[in-house]
Amino acid sequence: MHEFYKRLAHSILLGLAVIGVTLAIGILGYNVLARLGWIDATLNASMILAGMGPVDPLPTDAAKLFASAYAIFSGVVFLTSVGVILSPVYHRFIHRFHLSLDDDDA
Repeated sequence: MHEFYKRLAHSILLGLAVIGVTLAIGILGYNVLARLGWIDATLNASMILAGMGPVDPLPTDAAKLFASAYAIFSGVVFLTSVGVILSPVYHRFIHRFHLSLDDDDA
């Protein structure tokens, strides 16, 4: 059981690191392209990453294109991070019920 918690902690840290890097990309993009202050850029990047949508109006076409690309990228990263975090739980479930992933047993 100790190995499970070690794997789970590793997966959580990896998932949070990916989310953190993605958030940093969003903050930097909103700060540079939309000319938002650091707090407003953080708010907008966090809201997009969480799936809520932007808060501030975007003044330039470059900022709007960035926001569009960042929203798509954030959706994929968020779902992937959830998968990474939950993979040890799924792995434990498969072992617990002795389920096979091979078709050779059929």
